[in-house]
Amino acid sequence: MTAFDIVVVGAGGGPDETNLSAYLVKSHSLCWEDGVLALEAGSGQGALGRILETSPRLFSSEEDDPLLPGRTLSAADIYSAIRCFLITHAHLDHINSLVVSAGSLTGTRKRIYAVKETLQDLASVFNDRIWPNLASWEEKDEDYKLLYSPLTPDMTFTPVFPDISVQTFPLNHGSNDHGPYESSAFFIRHDLTGTEFLFFGDVEPDSIASTPRSIYVWRAAAPKVPETLRAIFIECSYPSGRPDSQLYGHLTPEYLLEELIVLATEVRKIRPANHSAELHTKHTRKRQRRIPTVSDIRNALDGLTVYITHVKDAATGKTPMREVVLEQVRSLVESKGLGCTILAAEQGMHISI
Repeated sequence: MTAFDIVVVGAGGGPDETNLSAYLVKSHSLCWEDGVLALEAGSGQGALGRILETSPRLFSSEEDDPLLPGRTLSAADIYSAIRCFLITHAHLDHINSLVVSAGSLTGTRKRIYAVKETLQDLASVFNDRIWPNLASWEEKDEDYKLLYSPLTPDMTFTPVFPDISVQTFPLNHGSNDHGPYESSAFFIRHDLTGTEFLFFGDVEPDSIASTPRSIYVWRAAAPKVPETLRAIFIECSYPSGRPDSQLYGHLTPEYLLEELIVLATEVRKIRPANHSAELHTKHTRKRQRRIPTVSDIRNALDGLTVYITHVKDAATGKTPMREVVLEQVRSLVESKGLGCTILAAEQGMHISI
């Protein structure tokens, strides 16, 4: 059963400002006009308008007859239907359109969901100097178009939208002169069906981080794969060969493989190879303490789809960097036999989960 519809407004990590992280999400049972959750807000209405020029029926429902003219939704229609934003961190390639379009947003007041530190970073932009102050922390400030709504990484799910709740985990995203910088990962759940997908903001490899954090995301994900957790969106900003000193808190194909192996290992701790979830008894608990071997994790992620996001464009080269990174990741994952499907999120893509 399909739970979510997702449209990719932007999937890149720069420098192309027309294709930055931005995803529109809704419950499959609802129409786009009923309301939209904006997951990240790098690119926005302008990018979507260009997408609709080539795919005018992108937001048509399954019931619409493609042979009939029907009503097509414009970029303005879709963005007026946004009810809230869900932001992993406040780097410009994740918030650009939220800021630039804030004064033009129509409809009801819109919440911005993020951890408090991210919202404070946003407030430093909406400060009447960099950009007019169009957001408030107070529910009663109805004159402000946007409402800051902090999320707490406390292992609970927070309702953010009709039938959709979010569980938040902190991530490492490198460090700077002010110290470590944090991003977020979100488990996004369809409350009526229990179906989830996992969305990573920018993330540093645990193996080079001063304090590993992604491991806690993988441990939370492992019991759900693939019965309720069907898809993971995770960045892979650079191709193979990028020096660690120039990663700036991002992944390469080798580091993404490392992270997926950690997930596969956690899955096998819970569900050993050749054992179904229904066969768990007190006798199998001793096996869970054994560290799975390379052969044990083969096909551990069967049924899971991993979407690569945030690939940074290269100034040279005939092959798009997204395709280069995709093939590198696929080759590495297939060599380990993890079993998951590897795809690249592409601008204009419609994804059903």
